[in-house]
Amino acid sequence: VSGGFILRYGSIRVSQICLLLCAAAMVLLTVVPIALIPIAAILLGIGYGPITPASSHVLARTTPPHLMALTFSIKQTGVPVGVALGGALLPALALAAGWRGALLATAGIAVVVALAAQPARRTLDAHRQDARPMSWHSIVEPLRVVLRTRALRELSLVGLAFAAVQVCLTSFLVVFLHESLEWTLIASGLALTCATIGAVIGRIAWGIVADRWLPPVRTLALIGLVAAICGLLLAAATTAWPAWVVLPLAAIYGGMAIGWNGVQLSELARRCPPGMAGAVTGASGFVTFAGVVAGPPVFAALAGAFASYRAGFLVAAAVSGVAALGLLAGNRHQASRIH
Repeated sequence: VSGGFILRYGSIRVSQICLLLCAAAMVLLTVVPIALIPIAAILLGIGYGPITPASSHVLARTTPPHLMALTFSIKQTGVPVGVALGGALLPALALAAGWRGALLATAGIAVVVALAAQPARRTLDAHRQDARPMSWHSIVEPLRVVLRTRALRELSLVGLAFAAVQVCLTSFLVVFLHESLEWTLIASGLALTCATIGAVIGRIAWGIVADRWLPPVRTLALIGLVAAICGLLLAAATTAWPAWVVLPLAAIYGGMAIGWNGVQLSELARRCPPGMAGAVTGASGFVTFAGVVAGPPVFAALAGAFASYRAGFLVAAAVSGVAALGLLAGNRHQASRIH
């Protein structure tokens, strides 16, 4: 539902409100009883969701067309970098100040960033539509645009598939290596670090590829195909595989399964109606997040049914491959219609 708010209040203002909502959720987590923690989680989700649509709205208006994919990809590196910083700093902070102290410090950082963004609002929110009415139609119209526009619909469905694979990789890689390949937890965590580093490199590299050498849709298809191969190789890994094979595989898989976001978001912004980048990205994100929600439970169900995490990675590989082939087929169909 963030599209209408972005158009009316501006991307920076919406982002500031989101940061404050996340900060409030962090504070709430430190004081509420366990039974009320879901309320804080919902508040955190409400604050987290509109950040990407808001940033896409700004970037679509301010980025030169020939740098779209790279710029969006650089912006998206903030996600794995933030995860890495959180993983590196918060455990030590929790040991020093307790878990409540770690959450309160995180909330404080969010407040500081929200305040620091205020000077940029005059320029970056100058195009906001203060008189724009807020209605049910303004909320659902971007979703209608996505569903009735073939290119946007295909990009959203690919995002759903890729997001499911991404969250499954980050959620189950460590436990797979520890339980199935008998790695130590420290070594398994190192593999996840390699995947995260691969994601940062991959997001920037794929942005350059999509801007300079390969059309964005074909770039996404290539990402999906390589991710499928990585998923198959990971599912085939055994205790006999040395770390010097598995760790690079984790890094490459991370560069694919977590490296697609910037290219997909930039292509959404490129293909949406003028001035609707934030609204369309939000509506597309509604579809994409279905993969985030459904991916881990399906993966876990497969692992339970077959008593092996390999089944989950095999299905993840199939999802990546099918999404890539679907993109190529759709792109070929569109090209044939143009000719």
